[in-house]
Amino acid sequence: MTPLKKAAFLDRDGVINLDRAYVHQWEEFEFVPGAVDAMRRLREAGYVLIVVTNQSGLARGMYTEAQFQTLTAHMRAALKEAGAEVEAVYHCPHHPKGTVPALAVDCDCRKPEPGMILQAAREHGLSLADSFMVGDKPSDIEAARAAGVGRAYIVQSDNAESNAESVDGLAGADAAYADLAACVDALLKAR
Repeated sequence: MTPLKKAAFLDRDGVINLDRAYVHQWEEFEFVPGAVDAMRRLREAGYVLIVVTNQSGLARGMYTEAQFQTLTAHMRAALKEAGAEVEAVYHCPHHPKGTVPALAVDCDCRKPEPGMILQAAREHGLSLADSFMVGDKPSDIEAARAAGVGRAYIVQSDNAESNAESVDGLAGADAAYADLAACVDALLKAR
């Protein structure tokens, strides 16, 4: 039997790229400074990189699945070229208050629900206990806890929910960091 792999689950907006609200075109996409190098270092340390991202803009009719997939392909190609290849990207297109009827639903994949993380673990042979999550909102941390991910870290971002919540503590996270690069620095030093 193949041993289970350890993963770094990463939220997208605010962790990998600057959160510019409903980013859906490559021209709008800007990596958080230091994030690409941090992701490369995680891969070199033996982590599988998995992106888990809520994309309520789909349910809200702000962009299409095709636009999301095009942007994702560009992001993955840029990361692969930089030695920070992402194993998979999981996204939740749902939001209960969406305007696209098929996507305006409650689901088990929208964080804080654990659906995307659990699906990734099944499909990629991941050991959740040996993995960690990095997000910028309490819902990221809650999803990691609900899925049984070993550790969960919160980082600051330019999203108002991130900054407001982190003022009153860690939002249930194991630790808080300025950004993904600072988080990875601390994690790899602790090994």
